Amino acid sequence: MSFPNHRPRRLRTTPAMRRMTAEHRLAPADLILPAFIREGITEPAPITSMPGVVQHTTDSLKRAAAEAVELGVSSIMLFGVPAVRDARGTASLDPDGVLNKAIRDVRAEVGDDLVVMGDVCLDEFTDHGHCGVLDANGYVDNDATLEIYAQMAVAQADAGAHVLGPSGMMDGQIAVIRQALEVAGHKNTAVLAYAAKYASAFYGPFREAVDSQLKGDRRTYQMDAANRREAIIEVELDLEEGADMVMVKPAMSYLDILADVADMSPVPVAAYQISGEYAMIEAAAANGWIDRRGAITESVLGIKRAGADMVLTYWASELAGWLRES
Repeated sequence: MSFPNHRPRRLRTTPAMRRMTAEHRLAPADLILPAFIREGITEPAPITSMPGVVQHTTDSLKRAAAEAVELGVSSIMLFGVPAVRDARGTASLDPDGVLNKAIRDVRAEVGDDLVVMGDVCLDEFTDHGHCGVLDANGYVDNDATLEIYAQMAVAQADAGAHVLGPSGMMDGQIAVIRQALEVAGHKNTAVLAYAAKYASAFYGPFREAVDSQLKGDRRTYQMDAANRREAIIEVELDLEEGADMVMVKPAMSYLDILADVADMSPVPVAAYQISGEYAMIEAAAANGWIDRRGAITESVLGIKRAGADMVLTYWASELAGWLRES
């Protein structure tokens, strides 16, 4: 391919030409909106490390869900922040607890027009902040945690969740949840496995968002950032156990992992643009160092280009609005 016979710039000459020859495109239906609801507040509570994101009340969450439907966003992933926590996260099982009630409220508001997802994890509900119950030595007890995950999954399915998102990285969690759903008659409830979830430095703002009580870290159950091949093992196990979709989390620092998973997965692949990614772009834009809209759009497009079929992003509704405008 020699110059001047080949000039790649010919396909970049105008906006219309660039649109026509674009290899990847974003659409509102690619986007999933993560949302937090906090028990006991009367007004939405801003999250200082995530400008523009709030802990919702019931009313503001329902408005956010309705707005997402209007903008063409495909789904909402719900996280609950309870008023009372204990060592076993028992508030997660209460049919009238903050998360299960939120699932029912959002379903009542939007029906099937939005895919309603629930986070199946104990970190928001435990007084120690870990994703599972602790044994006498303070180590997360995998199998004891699975028993609670099974109950939690059924409670969320009973509340009306279309999709469950087990995010705790316990071994065997997908199989246990799938079996519990089948026994409870929820054969059509899908499971989005957080299959390759890494112990990341970029989760900090999320911990503010859920008022996390965590001391220490989660490195005994979330994946090591140094490991690439291991992600495929985790994904294969979750697929064998019945995952309907799989996820890579975080997105930005793990685009190689996302590409690997997308290349081998027979099911849809999601990626989570996490709180730290959001906070960095917002902070840089607030200081005038980058173009906010351009950086947001490019960052999500990069995740899509790496292989994600769906992207969880706190900008889902705002970005969907931009995409509809254009």
